[in-house]
Amino acid sequence: MDFNTIKSMDEARDKSLPGFAKLSLVLLFLVIVFLWSYASHESLPNNSFLIIGAVFGAYMAINIGANDVANNVGPAVGAKAMTLMWAIVIAAIFEAAGAFIAGGDVVKTIKKGIIDPALISDPQIFVWAMAAALLSAALWLNFATSIGAPVSTTHSIVGGVMGAGIAAAGFAIVSWSTMGKIAASWVISPVLGGLIAASFLYFIKKNIMFKEEKIESAKKFVPLLIGFMTWAFSTYIILKGIKHLIKVNFLTAALAGLIIAIILYFFIKPMIAKKADKLTSSRKDVNTLFNIPLIFAAALLSFAHGANDVANAIGPLAAINDAVTNAAISSKVGIPFWVMAVGAVGIAIGLALYGPRLIKTVGSEITELDQVRAFSIAMAAAITVIIASQLGLPVSSTHIAVGGVFGVGFLREWLDSSEEKFLKDIRDKFKKDKKELDKYQNELSDITATESKSKSDYKRIVELYNLIDEKDEKVRLEKKELKSAKRIKYVKRDAVKKIVAAWIITVPAAAFLSAAIFFMIRGIML
Repeated sequence: MDFNTIKSMDEARDKSLPGFAKLSLVLLFLVIVFLWSYASHESLPNNSFLIIGAVFGAYMAINIGANDVANNVGPAVGAKAMTLMWAIVIAAIFEAAGAFIAGGDVVKTIKKGIIDPALISDPQIFVWAMAAALLSAALWLNFATSIGAPVSTTHSIVGGVMGAGIAAAGFAIVSWSTMGKIAASWVISPVLGGLIAASFLYFIKKNIMFKEEKIESAKKFVPLLIGFMTWAFSTYIILKGIKHLIKVNFLTAALAGLIIAIILYFFIKPMIAKKADKLTSSRKDVNTLFNIPLIFAAALLSFAHGANDVANAIGPLAAINDAVTNAAISSKVGIPFWVMAVGAVGIAIGLALYGPRLIKTVGSEITELDQVRAFSIAMAAAITVIIASQLGLPVSSTHIAVGGVFGVGFLREWLDSSEEKFLKDIRDKFKKDKKELDKYQNELSDITATESKSKSDYKRIVELYNLIDEKDEKVRLEKKELKSAKRIKYVKRDAVKKIVAAWIITVPAAAFLSAAIFFMIRGIML
């Protein structure tokens, strides 16, 4: 996506919905959450922090939508597989669906994995800590979104819970082994995502884009790639999206995904062949074969993200609800429907109002994306989560997706010599075909200038017209391909530095902010 197009979209969006109007809609949602939580818990003793926690949870959900969801649709928008408006609509629907349908039973990870709640004896202190965690994570995400840095919402809430826990009960409350794994994921997530995305891109380039007969190669490999994508996403959705509804192991999920993939492969293969026959053997045309798979990938990633990451907003809120309702700290808590609704609707609102900024960052400000590169990133997101879940490694969907963008960009730099050779080959073919075209045209001019023509001359004129038409089309395509291939843009180093710096400081920044907010709350309440 070129920057002029992005700028015009931003200007159009700002004209139709200025900053004040967006802020007003956010405040309206927060007021609705406040009023609902107050009206539904009016008779509950000590309900003040449940109401405050509900507002903080709504604010956190809005910031998740504004920052994190861009990873799912940003590459598809950057590759022009879908418009910004449709990306927001699709992501909002599937994020909310994922949260409502399969977003349950995740609170225990936040409560038991990062801190040991048994070390906080007073439920009121625990409520203050969870409220501080929510607000600090939301404020950090708000800041990151404002500077266009895609950060991990999971790491933001992890830092918030850790900081508030330390402020409430000391350093012993933190599970440092868990925190060590989370710190390791800062490297594991982007590296795995980058390597897998780069591997897919290299495979596609080698087997399709660098081939003389791109269309024939596409007919063979594109159905296989779509089938593999189907297997990966089916397995991904079963493992991450519906695990809260149906308990399945990896082998079952993988076999179910494989069956779906095989069925789709035989269904999609003739469709790809039919469409490919109508295309020219150019990169731009071959790229269009990946448009529909990218749209489905964005939708499926959004569904799984909604199911998994809604916990970052509603986990502490559900814990607050349980502690206030039961006046005790439970090891496991249920998630009321209204708490789930706060997370799901908040994510959708945040995406619609403030998501375009991060969609632009992921889709175009790191490296230039086309459909093939975006497809490689989507594949990396699904496969990396599958691998990590089986190895027990904590990974961030944000780090995976952005790491995938880094990976395809750096691969393009590594393949620079191959690109130069590719350009040289095109240039040589263009010169040769142009020389032959000029030769045919000159011969035609000489024959047509002759007053008396023989039968063989007329026959040769017909042959030359056919040769000129054929060669002219070939020269035109080569010229177009040469012009396109020259526009090579690689990874923008400033964007990499900003994003990596934001990743590194997310957990400590959220932790320090959370501790400060906790002490402020305690000072006010005591």
